[in-house]
Amino acid sequence: MSRRITRENAMKLLYQIQLRDDDIEEQIRMFLEENEDLENLDREFFLDVIHGVIDHKEEIDNLIQVHSIGWRLERMPKVDLAIMRLAVYELKYRKDIPVNVSINEAVELAKKYGTDQSKNFINGVLGKIAAGLKADEEQ
Repeated sequence: MSRRITRENAMKLLYQIQLRDDDIEEQIRMFLEENEDLENLDREFFLDVIHGVIDHKEEIDNLIQVHSIGWRLERMPKVDLAIMRLAVYELKYRKDIPVNVSINEAVELAKKYGTDQSKNFINGVLGKIAAGLKADEEQ
């Protein structure tokens, strides 16, 4: 079971959820049915990330907004936002994943799916968020 493949598919579904106002559980079910080539998917991790991002969306979006100076969420490319939401969920709620792994995986997704500027933007925002979360933990 590959976490990289799982993250990539989670990002795709999070992107889709942004675009479609359908029932989320139905979208998850359909995504898993329509993508039968997901034998390497870590289903437990996939569902945790999807539900975690959805359940904590307001808090995650607030962290992204605060640390992406000069950008409103509505103006960000939807792919970049899906990547950052996934990564911020990992940074804040998945203590089993090293910070550098979450950020590096997000940057790799940005290289593959984002614009030329996406990787630098995402790396910068996530770096600031990670530093802020670490400072909060140390207090």
